[in-house]
Amino acid sequence: MTQTFTGETDVTSSSSRGAAFYFECFVLVIGVIGTAANGLILYALVASKQHKKHELIVNQNLLDLYSCLFLIITYGLKLCNMDLSESLGYWLCKLVLNENLLWCGVYGSFINLTLIAIERYLKVVYSIWSKKHLRRWMTHAAAAFAWIGSFVHMMVVGFESSAIINGACFGFVIWESPEAGMAYGIFYFISAYVIVLLIFIFCYGKILLVVRRQAHLMASYSASQMKSNLIQLNVFKTMALVCAFYAVAWLPENIYFLLMSLHLNLSLLDRGYYVALFVAFLYICATVSYIANTRFARICVSGTELRDQNNFSIYAPIPLSMLRSLIRSDAS
Repeated sequence: MTQTFTGETDVTSSSSRGAAFYFECFVLVIGVIGTAANGLILYALVASKQHKKHELIVNQNLLDLYSCLFLIITYGLKLCNMDLSESLGYWLCKLVLNENLLWCGVYGSFINLTLIAIERYLKVVYSIWSKKHLRRWMTHAAAAFAWIGSFVHMMVVGFESSAIINGACFGFVIWESPEAGMAYGIFYFISAYVIVLLIFIFCYGKILLVVRRQAHLMASYSASQMKSNLIQLNVFKTMALVCAFYAVAWLPENIYFLLMSLHLNLSLLDRGYYVALFVAFLYICATVSYIANTRFARICVSGTELRDQNNFSIYAPIPLSMLRSLIRSDAS
């Protein structure tokens, strides 16, 4: 579908879908793979009873699993080319076909990623303070906030900016004024990309400095210099991957949505959007599949931790979903 939007959101569409149909099929396949991969990691966490120790990590997997499931549902319905003239079509457009429910999970994933980074930062950089003041109910409240905040935000925006035009459902493009659409596009880009990336860089950068210092102290009091160097290398690689790959994978989607909000004749039905979404969810599938073949899977099965001779406990720094860190410091 190709559309031309004017100031009054008039639309002219062509009947030829072209390559967009194949991109929809590819996105659907990615959703199936992502669902299976996230389900596998979630099963490993529950089977090893590690889910009670890493509530936010489990919550991240649930959000990713939810997103992948609704990716299947959303693009499965799009491929069906349903009639939207009835009342059912109205609700399908407002909730599913405009990708509203899908992005509730994705935006919640962004929120939860920042919460994971902050939690890891507090436990590593301020380990004594976190042991005294951090409580389980705080973690549960943070996990609930990722869901509730995302649903409230996306439902309001999705219902206000979506409509059925010429038999096609258009999401996040029908605004009361061009200024409102532009303002939301800038807000989304800053909140879902820039702020998340800055929090990653700050929190994981501080974690890296602390772990390097602790690894240096361990090396001075023990003969395990090689192990200390390995810890430093693994942490550094994880920090770099968390920032770099998140920035690369989600940049196309965020740039596309920003341009769409600037009224550049773009919508969620264009091939460019399918490519951006395909890259983002392919990234999720690739990282989750990587976890399934790494040390983290073996740690989940055995329920063990990596410890050095000074009882310094740190979980293997393996990226989960969007390469989030599993670093955990419990200094004795």
